[in-house]
Amino acid sequence: MAAKAHGSTMAGFVVFAGTMLMVIALINIFEGLLAIFSDEELVLTRNNLIVVDVTGWGWTLVISGLILFAVGAGLLLMQTWARIVGIVVVGLHLVSQIAWLGAYPVWSLLMIALDVAVLFALTVKWSDVRGRIGGDRGTTADRERARVAAAEQRMPPLV
Repeated sequence: MAAKAHGSTMAGFVVFAGTMLMVIALINIFEGLLAIFSDEELVLTRNNLIVVDVTGWGWTLVISGLILFAVGAGLLLMQTWARIVGIVVVGLHLVSQIAWLGAYPVWSLLMIALDVAVLFALTVKWSDVRGRIGGDRGTTADRERARVAAAEQRMPPLV
């Protein structure tokens, strides 16, 4: 009974990870489009007023958002490639948040905690989660063997 509860909890974590990646992707795409269409920003320093072009940053956000959205959708479909890419992307995001600790400490700590939760979901008991959600359907031969084995168990004994 405890194993079933643990499997459903892990399946919930993976659904959470996929959903969070898709939400973050949509936010990145929105911010990237804003940066592309409003590509000149003013930066006020002590002695100067500087105009900065943020088009490159906007395209970076849009492309990373599209990748994150694909990974999130792949996770919801229980694709192994999405798990591997998700681990890499979330790991890189975690390391980048460490670099932002000095500028945005509370936000960075929250993002690091979220990244750790997502990494946990992507690295623990993947095969159990795939079976629980239904991503591990097996081949046709595997399904046929399982059906025959189930039928043999239902047969009455021969006397």
